[in-house]
Amino acid sequence: MRVGILGTGMVGATLGSKLVQIGNEVKMGSRSAANEKAVEWAKKNGAHASFGTFADAAAFGEVVFNCTAGTVSLAALTLAGPNNLRGKVLVDVANPLDFSKGMPPTLSVCNSDSLGEQIQRALPNVRVVKALNTMNCRVMVEPSLVPGEHDVFVCGNDPQAKARVTEILKSFGWRSIIDLGDITAARGTEMVLPIWLRLWSLYQNHDINFRIAR
Repeated sequence: MRVGILGTGMVGATLGSKLVQIGNEVKMGSRSAANEKAVEWAKKNGAHASFGTFADAAAFGEVVFNCTAGTVSLAALTLAGPNNLRGKVLVDVANPLDFSKGMPPTLSVCNSDSLGEQIQRALPNVRVVKALNTMNCRVMVEPSLVPGEHDVFVCGNDPQAKARVTEILKSFGWRSIIDLGDITAARGTEMVLPIWLRLWSLYQNHDINFRIAR
């Protein structure tokens, strides 16, 4: 499978590397065609890793991951190009964290809307699936870092898109995948982040996640 990664930070690099390791071709995109982080990432990950602009990565990928900072995701997706994304599955991993007033961050959108919904409205011909945004990037690709059973959430309007993302999550090692329904469920998963950040501060440990007991 060809995968586009939008974003060169820790999340994009971690997801991109895992996707290469399990046999995919991955192109990392950024604002500039030769972003230093993207170039270095591609060198480390071998022949199946490449880099380019947001538009290059969006055009390349059969599935595209939005790993940009949530407050700039809409701008980055505009640069990626709606035509390059048309009909594709877009996995939105971003959170609308606003650090303008320092730590802890607030959410730039919440309650009656979400970043996932904003992206779906802006790109109506793209199949947006919100997933993996409730944990650290290490846990995203290696759930065994957290002992015992724990959960990953997906939501989106397109059942087939969610099924495809579910298969990707299983390839990462996820066993408990909870489908929360349509894209409006992104409100809840994004609003989990303030709790996650508080827990990270309390335990000084990134390798934590949520388990729904039932």
